[in-house]
Parts: sequence; structure tokens; C-alpha cells
Amino acid sequence: MKIYAYLRVSTDAQDVDNQKHGILEYANKHGFSNMIFVEDTVSGQKKWQLRKLGELVRMAEKGDIIIFAEISRMARSTLQVLEIMEHCTKHEIEVHVTKQNMILDKSMSSRITVTVLGMAAEIEREFISIRTKEALAKRKAAGLPMGRPSGQAETLRLDAKADEIADLMSKGVNKRSIAKVLGCSHTALYDWLDRRGIRERGTPRGQK
Repeated sequence: MKIYAYLRVSTDAQDVDNQKHGILEYANKHGFSNMIFVEDTVSGQKKWQLRKLGELVRMAEKGDIIIFAEISRMARSTLQVLEIMEHCTKHEIEVHVTKQNMILDKSMSSRITVTVLGMAAEIEREFISIRTKEALAKRKAAGLPMGRPSGQAETLRLDAKADEIADLMSKGVNKRSIAKVLGCSHTALYDWLDRRGIRERGTPRGQK
């Protein structure tokens, strides 16, 4: 039996670290060792069969385990999630999802769970996209500057938006999009997060 850990790599290195950290914690809890990490740098918009995920699923054999950080890391649509699950079920490959603490197999309950979670993730991504576009359009219509304020004024402004930043990060919005919504540069946002010790999704260092 082989155990694979799938990481979908984005432009946000911290997100990849978070995925890996969650998977390692899960593996330690369940006694998994000698995991084979597979990093996929292709956009989640691309069909899963054409990504490294497709190669991984085709390579895995009966009795193998594939671990994902969360359902949304599998694919961007409910249909693709179900296609992956159907392939794994047919070939008796177990899928573990660490964030939801689930083991997905060929049972009907697993199929229902995957469908519901996949739909929820897709709907949430759409809502986030709509909110981000609306916020940007509102700033543009109001004639507000899209650039970065300088010095201490910028730090104070981001401090005042700390709750909003944490909320967006917890929903998986990437930092470049957050910076656009806030009207600052992504570099300024990265610096602010680093100064505040925020490493994970809205969580300061040392907290869980």
C-alpha cells in the first residue's frame, strides 16, 4: 500500500505550507508514514485529468490512499470532484480529506458527502468572486485610489481592517485579491501580515 499526499500549488507559498502542515498532522494522528508528496502547479480551473492529479489517480492502485488538505483542493467543480471519487471508488483507492477529517470510500454516505461539500465549495467560491468584484467596482465608481498609502497611515488603515482581512483569508481568498479589495499593494499586505505574525488563514503565530 502506498500513501500519496496531494498539494495544489498556487502563487501563495503560505497556502502550500498550510496544506502540507495539515496533512502531516493528520498523518501523524493516523499513524501514516513514508508519504509520497505530489505537487500540482497547474490552475485548478484545468480539467483534473490533464493535471498531475490525473497522473496520480491513474498511477494509484487498489488499497492505496490519497490524502487531500480539503475538498476544494481536489477540483473547482462538483462534477470534477465526483469524477475523481468515481475513479477512486472503482479502483478501490481510499481518499482522505484532512480539513473535514473524512475518509471517503465507495459507500453511499461518502458519495452524498462529497456531492454536498463540492457544491458548497463551488457556491462559496462564486460568492467570494462576486463580493471581490463588487468591492473593486465600488472603489472605482467612488474614485478611490487603488494604490498604496504610505508609511504609518497605511499600517493604521490595515490595522482597522484586521477583522475583514482575517475573514477573507479564512474563506480562502488569495492575498492579491484581498490587497485589491483593500486598495493597497500585495507587498504592503504581505509586510503587514508578517509584522502581525499572521502565518495561516487569519491566525496569528502560536494560535490554532
